[in-house]
Amino acid sequence: MNGRLTSKGAATRQRLVGGAALLMREQGVAETSLDQVLQATAASKSQLFHYFSDGRAGLLLAVTEYEAEQVLEAQRPEIDDLSTVESWKAWRDKVIDHYATLGQRCPLGALTTELGKSSLEASRVVSDLYDRWEGALLAGIQALVVAGLVAGDIPARDTARSILTAIQGGVVMLRGTGRLSYLETALDTMLRPITRS
Repeated sequence: MNGRLTSKGAATRQRLVGGAALLMREQGVAETSLDQVLQATAASKSQLFHYFSDGRAGLLLAVTEYEAEQVLEAQRPEIDDLSTVESWKAWRDKVIDHYATLGQRCPLGALTTELGKSSLEASRVVSDLYDRWEGALLAGIQALVVAGLVAGDIPARDTARSILTAIQGGVVMLRGTGRLSYLETALDTMLRPITRS
């Protein structure tokens, strides 16, 4: 449908998705009703069903896709080129600053605790996000190996996966406690083999 939308239609659809995403971050997926989304976005029920003919299910999938993109977009441009130790340090700082700003309301938390469970399609979106994220980290580690900046015997895929897991775990604990230190400690520990040189 996106390819057939006018610019006005695309803006209306995006307003619905962005508004729903913000509400779901603040109050939870189950607690967010379509009426609340319509009120927050100044949209009509006919508009919502025009863009999401299957109603809540379609909107949830669109929000899942939107939030998945937000997770990676917040790390750009740093995550797109992790070929130097300095770029890894800059990426690390960007990740920490981003989650410090969001605090307990973040797309990653909403994706993994609620949105990703809303349907099989949403689960695939979350899985694809993790695959792309891990792939970017893996490419960065491999670039460091090729440049001779880290040991050639570093388990690159396991390291990329561990970094990603450290972020995920740190964010879960941040959401539960409001403390950023869990994320900082976990991420810094996993990055030590890369950034100590």
